[in-house]
Amino acid sequence: MSPKKTVYACFCTDVLHEGHLNIISEARKHGEVVVGVLTDEAMVQMDRFPILDLAQRVAMMTEVEGVSRVIVQDDIFYEKIILDLQPDYVVHGDNWLTGPLRAIRDDAEKALARYGGEIIDIPYTYSAEAQHVDKRMREQLSMPEYRRHLLRKLIELRGIVKAIEVHSGLTGLIAEKTVVFDGEHLDQFDAMWISSLCDSTAKGKPDIELVDMTSRFRTISDVTEVTTKPIIFDGDTGGKTEHFVYTVRTLERLGVSAVIIEDKIGLKKNSLFGTDAGQTQDSIEGFCDKIAAGKRAQVTDDLMIIARIESLILDQGMEDALERATAYVAAGADGVMIHSRKKEPTEILEFCDRFREMDDKTPLVVVPSSFNMVTEAELAEHGVNVVIYANQLTRSAFPAMERTAKDILIHHRAKEVDDRLMPIKDIITLIDEL
Repeated sequence: MSPKKTVYACFCTDVLHEGHLNIISEARKHGEVVVGVLTDEAMVQMDRFPILDLAQRVAMMTEVEGVSRVIVQDDIFYEKIILDLQPDYVVHGDNWLTGPLRAIRDDAEKALARYGGEIIDIPYTYSAEAQHVDKRMREQLSMPEYRRHLLRKLIELRGIVKAIEVHSGLTGLIAEKTVVFDGEHLDQFDAMWISSLCDSTAKGKPDIELVDMTSRFRTISDVTEVTTKPIIFDGDTGGKTEHFVYTVRTLERLGVSAVIIEDKIGLKKNSLFGTDAGQTQDSIEGFCDKIAAGKRAQVTDDLMIIARIESLILDQGMEDALERATAYVAAGADGVMIHSRKKEPTEILEFCDRFREMDDKTPLVVVPSSFNMVTEAELAEHGVNVVIYANQLTRSAFPAMERTAKDILIHHRAKEVDDRLMPIKDIITLIDEL
């Protein structure tokens, strides 16, 4: 009697529905079923923040009828697990035949081909019940009480967290759903940055803290209604300390993961103007008091207050920046952001190296707008935890819209611009229906 064949299926989920059970049922027809459960790190790569911990997910799968064994898969790609297990078949829903998941299927197929294994693509379950369960899980991920801690979790799980600016529900969906495959890795943005500059620009207002917090909170609400990824909020100077404590409470209620405030006082001017804009840096004591007051105002430990240091922007020197970083962390700051208007990253990297010699735990945040040739991997080598692409969506949208408007005026019709426009149907598919 020939030995029973092995069938492998891997799941990236916190909840079982009929689609998952159907895959296991189909797998049983071909042999003994071994189920893989992705680690937290791998689930995050798949844009699925785990609600249950790994042990709970393993236990959930162990209890499913027909599963003979449950193992842990620590990579979204299958090559290592296939070569270790050498299953006769790998089963998966046929949703991985197209889109970004195709890269994972191709990887599995190559590994199986080394010894003659096969893939079985099972028709994906599109039932109302399965879709309802999936939507409920995503809704849970978007809830404030869950969403607040996601940035801290990502910093633990990811080599470096990538955030991109959003200023509307639609740009939030772009940040949420954009996935690429570079030939080796699937990649996506991990978080969203709600920029004061971009929020103001979208409303046609100057970036001088003219747009009040009530309006900026509405932008947060627009984004949180349609996304699940953590939000980092640009809090400018934080305003008066007495006002900042109320901002902290509101951000907590909205489910924001972090607020970044800069150590300047007076009328806000964009940092990239440097000393030309007549900007004034707060005293170390004054800014420490603001940080401490914000931390005391928190109801939970989830929200991160990150101190943005303007010393390099204002030509106050490296020693001043490092002194401030140490003081701000001692005052309770959950992270430090260092900024520069130089075209080269030299002084940023020097700050990061010297800060890491003093502090190897506090998260470091960098915004490579002017020194944009430096890569995420290079920043990570110098101890950076979070990279924020602070205004690129806004800056790319404006010239495209202006060009379209001019061409319509020139040609007195829209035909000439049509080839470079995204079909409205494709835009609509970004938007999920209830």
